[in-house]
Amino acid sequence: MSKSARKDEAVMKQTLTFGEKFGYSLGDLAANFVFQALLALQLDFYTHTFGLTAAQAGTMTLVVGLGVAFLNPVMGVIADRTSTKWGKFRPWLLWTAVPFGVICVLTFTTPNISPGAKIVYAWVTYILLRVVYTVNNVPYASLNAVMTSDPDERNSISTYRQIAANSAGFIIASLAIPMVRFFGHGNDALGYQLTMGLLSVLSIVFFIAAFFATKERIQPDPQQKSSLSQDLSDLFSNGPWIVLFLATLFYFAAIVVRGNVMLPYFRFVAGNVVLFSWFNGFGLASLLVGVACSTAVTRRMGKRVLFIASMTLTGIFSAALFIIPPTATITIIGVEVLRQFSFGLSGPLIWSMMGDVADYGEWKTGRRASGTVTSAVVFALWAGLALGGAIAGWLLSAYGFVSQADVQTPYAQSGILLTASVYAGLAFIASGVSMFFYPINREKNRQIADELAARRIKFGS
Repeated sequence: MSKSARKDEAVMKQTLTFGEKFGYSLGDLAANFVFQALLALQLDFYTHTFGLTAAQAGTMTLVVGLGVAFLNPVMGVIADRTSTKWGKFRPWLLWTAVPFGVICVLTFTTPNISPGAKIVYAWVTYILLRVVYTVNNVPYASLNAVMTSDPDERNSISTYRQIAANSAGFIIASLAIPMVRFFGHGNDALGYQLTMGLLSVLSIVFFIAAFFATKERIQPDPQQKSSLSQDLSDLFSNGPWIVLFLATLFYFAAIVVRGNVMLPYFRFVAGNVVLFSWFNGFGLASLLVGVACSTAVTRRMGKRVLFIASMTLTGIFSAALFIIPPTATITIIGVEVLRQFSFGLSGPLIWSMMGDVADYGEWKTGRRASGTVTSAVVFALWAGLALGGAIAGWLLSAYGFVSQADVQTPYAQSGILLTASVYAGLAFIASGVSMFFYPINREKNRQIADELAARRIKFGS
């Protein structure tokens, strides 16, 4: 094979090493120490330890979440226009590592100040956490689209990062509460501060490692002129992006609605908070198996079909909690194992599809804006989290949930159960229904990748 042919083949395939995939995944491990804490512990921390009411926590989550969500597209535009010797996206991992860790600790600190001042403190630190997370995470997510042009490799990268993310989820969901109790010795405020402090130090180290491990290979056409208005016009005419936006919105709203009420479920409905760790331990172990199987199943079914099947099953198994007696511990854990495996199959898909949607836009228009496309989907992610967190808080408040109470009324308990099962299940199914309108199947995905790779050979990307 000639040197030119070998170069062409390398551009077309761009297979990555284990070291680069693993190194990239460390960034998601770092970020998810915070992300998973927001999913699983935020509502309980703010209501049971910090002292906010459920309505106050829900309102703060919605207002800050939606407000900061608008920063995602702005950050995507900034990242697309960043130019350093390290690339467009990688340097942001290095620049934000330390601020990310410091702000995380401050957010999970309960100061000894007046109730009014505590509300202000909660808002300020939560805003700062969401801002630094966005500044860090949008460039990190955009890296997936520029590390390789191969769709299967892109999904493989996403599998690595999803395993890392869910490993963080496993640590948070199964170990965080025991760690809070161990470090706090009965003082949950101190326990939360020290637990998140330890995890924040690890986050800083992992972000820096991800920076050094990765490389950006896909660059826009050198002849492409920078135009924000054209980038936005291309985005809103990108049909697959619109579908992915809606699917992502429902997906993460469902995650946070269910995640925020499972600890209250075990505390007040099942009556045994210790079971929360066992429930999450078995469930998240099953989720990791599902994530690990995702790439192989995707090669057979395609991303679209697998996502629809995954969300449908996840919704059904979520809703099943409603009919299971709260004392049936083995059944509850068994159904959660099935639910998490089904959910895990979808884990890498949204992140992989972000790159595919960016490819689709470039294929249709000749222009590439990976950061803008990715950040616009991440906007849906954070909007979903904001809506989900607010809905969870408002639903509990509507059912009469009382903050910092040792027991809840039967009506409040029914609200916790309905939110964890039926309401969350419907949101998962809505995400799957959205994907019926996604036009990129496996064959189309490969066609786009091959044609773009051929184009890039011409300008040496």
